[in-house]
Amino acid sequence: MPSWDMENKIGGAVCGVDEAGRGPWVGPVAAGAVMFLSREINPEILAQIDDSKKLTAKKREKIYDLLLKEAQAGHLTYGIGIATAAEIDELNILQATFLAMKRAVAKLNPAPQHAIIDGNRLPAEFMCPTSCYIGGDAQSYSIAAASILAKVYRDNLMKELAQKYPGYGFEKNAGYGTKDHIAGLQKYGVTPEHRKSYKPIKEFLEQAI
Repeated sequence: MPSWDMENKIGGAVCGVDEAGRGPWVGPVAAGAVMFLSREINPEILAQIDDSKKLTAKKREKIYDLLLKEAQAGHLTYGIGIATAAEIDELNILQATFLAMKRAVAKLNPAPQHAIIDGNRLPAEFMCPTSCYIGGDAQSYSIAAASILAKVYRDNLMKELAQKYPGYGFEKNAGYGTKDHIAGLQKYGVTPEHRKSYKPIKEFLEQAI
């Protein structure tokens, strides 16, 4: 379960950073950044917060709303950044993810003195010192909160894309390569929001010629 151990070890103003949406074939990649300004956080959040992948969609949405209330109360600052499908195609998914992370952290007020990032790679030329931790979203409250914000925000974006591009099941599959998604590609083709550098989409475009 997450704790304050990482934040306490580093000391000072520490933010957690995590991403959502590296694997899907369509839509942006999103990153969340959270810095707790107070430890006087709603106990309900701390009891439920965890790696977003371990939580149900309903629980993630509930914690998302609670985190926004904590931000309004001045107990935390957060930022959410995205990199578009076009940026993913231009930069590659890793660099686009780092770009989304930089955009998320740039929104924090006050600015952090250190960023702890889920994963095993660090972005270059970040705005503050960074550390990365594999499985950090299951260890740190800040990273876990960031993972939930990024996931819920991106899922909501995909629901909007589902209305714009019906027939692919984006509201359910979040852009992953499910049967509904593949059936939509076969029937309606590739949308402007698809990641054309991704192998399945690249192959589909080649077959369509």
